[in-house]
Amino acid sequence: MIGRFVFAAVFLYSLFCLSPLSFGDIYRYKDERGVWHFSNIKSDSRFRVFMRTPNYNKPAKQYIRDYDSAITRASKQFRVEPSLIKAVIRAESDFDHTAVSQKGAQGLMQLMPETACEMEVGDPFNPEENILGGTRYLSLMLDRFRNNLGMALAAYNAGPERVEEYRGIPPYAETKNFVDRVLKYYGQYGSAGR
Repeated sequence: MIGRFVFAAVFLYSLFCLSPLSFGDIYRYKDERGVWHFSNIKSDSRFRVFMRTPNYNKPAKQYIRDYDSAITRASKQFRVEPSLIKAVIRAESDFDHTAVSQKGAQGLMQLMPETACEMEVGDPFNPEENILGGTRYLSLMLDRFRNNLGMALAAYNAGPERVEEYRGIPPYAETKNFVDRVLKYYGQYGSAGR
């Protein structure tokens, strides 16, 4: 009995402490009965990426440069300033395309699965798709709130219904902090001419 315990302890120690951890993408879909299915193998066409494997091979500044073309494209397509798109990305995910929030928001611009679906984003962890979908949604919020930047950002974070309900930025600490952070980064990126 003691031998088995020692073997198990040594095995677990070597598994978690001596070998590098390995991760894999996680996929999911909801079937017709409403049951969620998860897998690390995309064995069915209904599976969509739920969590993407982090890729830490490049420094953050390189990722930011890598996103420039997608940001420029989204900016032109949806008439949103590049500095505002970068500010939202920085506030939402700090340029981590694999980010997932506790509430389930995903990717660079932290799209909720329902929003990603509405914005026709097939893979929210794909930087270009996420940026296009997030910018499209942001442009809709800017139109809805007549280019009132504070209200549009609050709607991006808390939902447009909450902004309409409170007739302004909702009294949620998370939303207020989000709006403040985006405006700060927006000023920084705008003044830097980026």
